[in-house]
Amino acid sequence: MIISGSGRHEVEAVEERVALLDVLAQAPAVDHHCHGIVKDEVSAQSFQKLATESDLPQGPGGDVFDSPVGVAIRAECAPLLDLPRHVDAESYLSRRAELGQREVTRRLLAAANISTYLVDTGFCADEITSPDELAAVSGTQGFEIARLESLAERLAAEGVGAQGFYDAFRAELESALRTAVGVKSIIAYRHGFDFDPARPTEAEIRSAAGAWLSSPERRLSDPVLLRALLWAAVDAGKPIQMHVGFGDSDIVLHRCDPTHMTEFLRATVTTGTPIMLLHNYPFVREAGYLAHVYPHVYLDTGLAAGFSGASATSIVRESLEIAPFTKVLFSTDAYGLPELYLVGALRHRLALARVFGEWLEADAIGEADARRYLRLLMGGNAQRAYGLTPHQSAATSA
Repeated sequence: MIISGSGRHEVEAVEERVALLDVLAQAPAVDHHCHGIVKDEVSAQSFQKLATESDLPQGPGGDVFDSPVGVAIRAECAPLLDLPRHVDAESYLSRRAELGQREVTRRLLAAANISTYLVDTGFCADEITSPDELAAVSGTQGFEIARLESLAERLAAEGVGAQGFYDAFRAELESALRTAVGVKSIIAYRHGFDFDPARPTEAEIRSAAGAWLSSPERRLSDPVLLRALLWAAVDAGKPIQMHVGFGDSDIVLHRCDPTHMTEFLRATVTTGTPIMLLHNYPFVREAGYLAHVYPHVYLDTGLAAGFSGASATSIVRESLEIAPFTKVLFSTDAYGLPELYLVGALRHRLALARVFGEWLEADAIGEADARRYLRLLMGGNAQRAYGLTPHQSAATSA
């Protein structure tokens, strides 16, 4: 068959995107922010809860399979479970139960083609796989991300006093960072980004710690203490992940705009401590601006790209508008379900292939540059930012 004119151009464009997908498939992918997978069997009811960020009852018509991520799961995960694409929800859940959680996890993680997982261990750690367990089941590498608020709450549970709280926290953080490759702050959930950017004084910390530790409340939400934890992490020098935007009902979305903490970023710019802005929806452009201006700021579209299904391309595209290509990372923020790793990784690769394919088609970028940037975006940037060695970030055999 002879193809000419616009038809030939369209075929060449498709071939370019297929070639880019090959590059993306071969590049060591570093999921720089995720959680573990539920160890026990997952019921239909549990699946519905795990496949959404909402923690509220949805009522009639609230089936998660009718959401962008649910449609993506039925399209992309179903064939890996020996089902047709776009299978109905009942058949999907039935086949999933028949195979069992362990086999589903094995199949989907293999297809996700992620070589390294950086795992936030600060939420429901007893119910999900640890970094080592996740690495073992996937035949890859797993490293810990320590959550600041969880470290502090553990000290409170152990009976630390107000006078020694901050010293004890810094010691706990130092101990955690002997193995963890970074930390995470959820100040966006507990307060918002409109916090005082100044480093709190010792007197302010003691006073706030006294009030918190003498109350029955063990959930840390005091803004002075949240700031103190952040500054301790800045001093420690390892990357600080910060949840931004899209999340469950615990956040107040407009207070999660990362530009609210511009003064904090200005105050920390000379430290060199990397600040990793996670997810960012609907503030992807704001995060891109911050990464453009401040040398220690990075961003990803993690959770948002995974949960947006077929619309992920527009979100990923926004992350590449202003930010340097050396400061955009890949993550899934997957929690509980192996489906979320697969969908997050696949939709991200497809989005990158489409965006860079369009640029190649328009001769807006060279092929060598496109291939180099794709490798950086999927893993190279995370390897550099977290100080992972090539051995640490390469996949291992199961």
